[in-house]
Amino acid sequence: MKNFDIGEVNRLISKRRSVYPNMYSGEIIDNQIIKNILTNANWAPTHGMTEPWRFTVFSGEGLRKLAEFQSGLYKQTSQANGKYDESKFLKLASKPLLASHIISIGMKRCDNEKIPEIEEVSAVACAVQNMYLTATAYGVGCYWGSGGITYLEEAKSFFNLDERDKLLGFFYMGIPKTKWPEGRRKPIEDKVIWIS
Repeated sequence: MKNFDIGEVNRLISKRRSVYPNMYSGEIIDNQIIKNILTNANWAPTHGMTEPWRFTVFSGEGLRKLAEFQSGLYKQTSQANGKYDESKFLKLASKPLLASHIISIGMKRCDNEKIPEIEEVSAVACAVQNMYLTATAYGVGCYWGSGGITYLEEAKSFFNLDERDKLLGFFYMGIPKTKWPEGRRKPIEDKVIWIS
């Protein structure tokens, strides 16, 4: 039973791209679109119905708060270990201000130890793919970045995550100022073995 136009589904998936903040126009995305993107994220597959994805949405003045927090935390931790880089600090302080919205991507670890952590991380990745596809359908540029403070334990509490949880990065969003990027992939035949 076919309920959807498979041609449109195929086209949507093949048009998904990472669109970076330096490619954004500065136009602000309507919050209802952001809500729809997050609602579709919530329909990702999840083992044991744990629904481990946790998101914090930053917009307006919230982007400045995120920029100040991440650049400040980077400076504090990198100076402590002797790896401070001024250009990285400046990038962390300015890059969020290029986006319309940024959503932190968190994984809330469930209490059921029978569910491996990797399955919870994978569920969050599926939620982010739903976000990517929904954003693409709206013409919203986005990308999932995992640099900066992503893997610092000290960052977790700012995003309402506990010690057992994981911060997995940031989903930047904005309206592209140029045409939608073209994509490329090597043939699927190079990556699949069929056994009949």
